[in-house]
Amino acid sequence: MIQLQGLTKRYGSFTAVDAIDLDVPAGELFGFLGPNGAGKTTTLRMIAGILRPSSGTVRIGGIDVNANPTAAKTKLGYIPDRPFIYEKLSGAEFLRFVAGLYSQDGAAVERRMDELLALFDLSEWKQELVESYSHGMRQKLIIASAFLHRPEVIVVDEPMVGLDPKAARILKDLFREYTRRGHTILMSTHTLEIAEDVCDRIAIIQGGRIRASGTVEELMATAASLGQHDLESYFLQLTGERAARELVEVLDA
Repeated sequence: MIQLQGLTKRYGSFTAVDAIDLDVPAGELFGFLGPNGAGKTTTLRMIAGILRPSSGTVRIGGIDVNANPTAAKTKLGYIPDRPFIYEKLSGAEFLRFVAGLYSQDGAAVERRMDELLALFDLSEWKQELVESYSHGMRQKLIIASAFLHRPEVIVVDEPMVGLDPKAARILKDLFREYTRRGHTILMSTHTLEIAEDVCDRIAIIQGGRIRASGTVEELMATAASLGQHDLESYFLQLTGERAARELVEVLDA
């Protein structure tokens, strides 16, 4: 459902994303794992059609996002890491606005909206202005809006930021059920535990390039073959990070 070919984004002499190739089929929850600044958000914004690639292509369900953006975006739901919502709209008004962008309205949308608000404990806030919502509540509302038009593909950037433990568990269960029904989710995170917990496959990205990819079991096997005792150590090796114990040794030297 998501196909990236040679996807590249440059800002002057700086290459943020460097010729990424990726194929995420229907029914898969794929994780983009990497430290801050690795190129995850830039990649997701190109997939969502927010940024135009310097070169390469993005296809959603076989549709080129840059050549036919409207058709591609009808298949897509996007959850950013920093929710932006019109604060002078109520929660219900915002969801109706989003539904209207996809030419959807009427009883079916209202029913779907009420189900999603109830799922995230926002029913009592339905008619309240967004300016009165906490950060976590805004994140829940953005998540609800992404699922509202039943897209085939969900692209989500750091989905657990700002969520309380209950909402995080609900979102994980929602992701699993959504992919079980044949939909596709591409999720970025810098948290190894989240990627291990929910993803079918993982790509480790650093410096705008994919350094390794596979299932958790495949990555663990590769880590063991390189003498790494766990996935965290392998991740740190690939991303050039230094473990805390190494930093302590430097400070004590």
